[in-house]
Amino acid sequence: MSSKTVDQLSPSQRLGRGLKYSAVGPVDVTRGALGVGLDSVRSSAAWVGDRYRREQVARRLKADLASAQDAIVAELSAAQEVAAQLPDTLEKARRAGRAHRPLLLAGIGVAVLAGGAAAFVIVRRSSQPEPSPLPPSVDVAPKP
Repeated sequence: MSSKTVDQLSPSQRLGRGLKYSAVGPVDVTRGALGVGLDSVRSSAAWVGDRYRREQVARRLKADLASAQDAIVAELSAAQEVAAQLPDTLEKARRAGRAHRPLLLAGIGVAVLAGGAAAFVIVRRSSQPEPSPLPPSVDVAPKP
């Protein structure tokens, strides 16, 4: 059920519609072109800003990486110096350790004995029953 009625325009209506679309058409085209141009400029500005920020971050990362590499090199050289001096240091420690060894063994022995004595006293006290604070329920004195 389609409608077959077609509105017939009068010549003045047809002229008015034609002038309306002729006048509006170039305005719409101009507005559309300006809008596309402004969007393009805005997008380009955002791209340039992003690119600039990325470059700044990359520069900072390069500087941080260079300082970290310098720190690692310094630490490695210090570790190499310590490793080179390690045999001399161990030899000195061996010589110094021999003189203190009997004192160290005596100190360990005294500590073990003191610990054993403390453990013995604690075990001994815990195995004895504590006296009751209540009076005895049975007469303690034997009857004659």
